[in-house]
Amino acid sequence: MKYVKLLRDGRPVWGVLKGELVRTLAGEPFAGICYDGESLPLESCQLLAPCGDHAKLICVGKNYYDHAVEMGEGVPDRPMLFMKGANTVNHPEGPVEAPDFVQRLDYEGELAFVIKQRAKNVPPEEFGRYILGYTCLNDVTARDIQKGDGQWTRGKSMDGFAPIGPVLTDEVDPADLSIETRLNGVVVQAGRTSQFMTRVPELLAFITASMTLEPGDVVSTGTPAGVGPMKSGDVVEVEIQDIGTLRNYIR
Repeated sequence: MKYVKLLRDGRPVWGVLKGELVRTLAGEPFAGICYDGESLPLESCQLLAPCGDHAKLICVGKNYYDHAVEMGEGVPDRPMLFMKGANTVNHPEGPVEAPDFVQRLDYEGELAFVIKQRAKNVPPEEFGRYILGYTCLNDVTARDIQKGDGQWTRGKSMDGFAPIGPVLTDEVDPADLSIETRLNGVVVQAGRTSQFMTRVPELLAFITASMTLEPGDVVSTGTPAGVGPMKSGDVVEVEIQDIGTLRNYIR
């Protein structure tokens, strides 16, 4: 299925995308699908980030070898995890704005997935049972703050620093998808998920050995090489094969 989340009558609702038509749901899709009998053309929908309303975001640093090398801090021997709060969630087509004191704002295009059911100590071979679907994410980073602080929380967790969407789908295999980031139409990142140092099944097992994930939480899998700065007026797009294109504007 292909899921979207949208604003209807001032409140968020979920829907299932059928071609260019969205069939809306009576509730969240985590426990099952229940249509409410209404439908909307996709072009008329204001899309929201397809995750839980109060999701926590678990992110992986340096999951592509080339990106680990370009950051110049060594290649990790295990997944490097950090978190972004619910305040960072941003929507497709939404503006990204950093505080005035940020001197360098970077894009990081990534494959992300949304948790379907409570996940703790998930065996790698059972990973699919716990994933509602896959989507695009931009791990926006205040790079100067990240480096100056010596740890990642503030530089990664400013308001709106995690655009997600527009579509969440279970119709892809995460093992080998192309991922591309474009800045003002120019390709700045290009990779494949087959380059992961830790793949999705093992990644979910690693995370849930330490913490419980809840329905609607997000796991983002790391970015390919090519990260770089954005400035006011730029348009950044993250496109992943068979999922779609996440587009946002830098204010």
